[in-house]
Amino acid sequence: MTFRKALFSVCLLLLAGTTVTAETLKIGLNYPQTGRYKDQGLQQRLGTFLAVDEINKAGGVLGRQLELVIRNTRGEPAQGAKNTAELIDREGAEMVFGGVSSAVAIASGKAARERDRLYFGTLTYSNATTGSEGHSHMFREPYNAWMTAKALSQYLKRNHAGEKYFYITADYTWGWSVEESVRKFSETEDTSDHPGVKTPFPRALITDFRQALEQAAASDAKVLMLVLFGDDMVRALNVAYEMGLKDKVQIVVPNLTLGMARQVGPTIMEGIVGGAPWVWNAPYEKNYPRGKEFVEAFSSRYEMRPSSAAASAYSIVYQYKDAVERAGTTNTARVRAALEGHRYTFLKDEQHWRDFDHQNEQTVYVVRVKPRNTVVADQYSSDYFSIIDSMPGNEAAQTRAEWEERRAQAGKPLTL
Repeated sequence: MTFRKALFSVCLLLLAGTTVTAETLKIGLNYPQTGRYKDQGLQQRLGTFLAVDEINKAGGVLGRQLELVIRNTRGEPAQGAKNTAELIDREGAEMVFGGVSSAVAIASGKAARERDRLYFGTLTYSNATTGSEGHSHMFREPYNAWMTAKALSQYLKRNHAGEKYFYITADYTWGWSVEESVRKFSETEDTSDHPGVKTPFPRALITDFRQALEQAAASDAKVLMLVLFGDDMVRALNVAYEMGLKDKVQIVVPNLTLGMARQVGPTIMEGIVGGAPWVWNAPYEKNYPRGKEFVEAFSSRYEMRPSSAAASAYSIVYQYKDAVERAGTTNTARVRAALEGHRYTFLKDEQHWRDFDHQNEQTVYVVRVKPRNTVVADQYSSDYFSIIDSMPGNEAAQTRAEWEERRAQAGKPLTL
């Protein structure tokens, strides 16, 4: 046998003994590992890990295993945008998702659009995310401020009609958006009758919250609207409790999460009212089988109940998988087309990716925190929320005409 033939035979043997491994499909998670929203960021990470593991065990996406690449936004918009660029340019992520601050999600989404990748907002409630700042490459899985406010105001007008409100609001895009929306639908737009104060973001101090709460106490308001999130809400609520305000007013936290409730604790949280896109007990109360499967898998794996942030991240990974498989490709334009107008049932009742703004239309829940003894009776001491009201997504969300009006006011085109 000649040397050339021998070499050829060896190469054939090597090829025959080699297992060809399909290239992984990379997705990027962009979330706060540090900063005031780190608890919500951790929940996103845990929900994502669970979804990726389940999908990979079931065969992946189009025969490719998912590979998760993560970055820390630190809750800063510029860092979120930089991370998104790195996840796509350096890591090769086909899709990026995450964000807790709306400002971070908006900045990150723009960086994804510049690179022709989709960005899914995981925990971003400002109307601007899919409104004035919305674009072809941004999809938002949770509800927005408009939807929250409409559902909350339905409850508040029934139970606190004619009462004076006081607003304490984080001074950035999410806070402005929520306050504006709640004022609109609760008919408390007159700031002389329903005053308020802004608190610095992202570096508010305890003294800022104390001063704001002292103004609230002096106003004789009966409804205290705490438009704060994450650690800011936790600190403000602790100060309100120390001041005895909880016994004098109905405190409302428009965007309430399980993580925030756990940080404050059941004694102080009891009786607080808020809005939520999802709570872990909803699948049991309303018999949503897939939602129950998620809660049980998450609880067993992490020995804690999942928050709405975990549910949103988990849902996004599955929604992306489903869209890629329906499109038959990871091509951005074709995946986008597969998402637009798509209706599905997953962790709750039917949800809908709207085609004109990419807002996820879904039922909005109004919740009240249960008494302490009920909360701690749960296996993981997390039975916090009673669902006291709800509104279907098609009633809560902006109409196309309302969305177009906002876009026109912002000088933006009336299509994505």
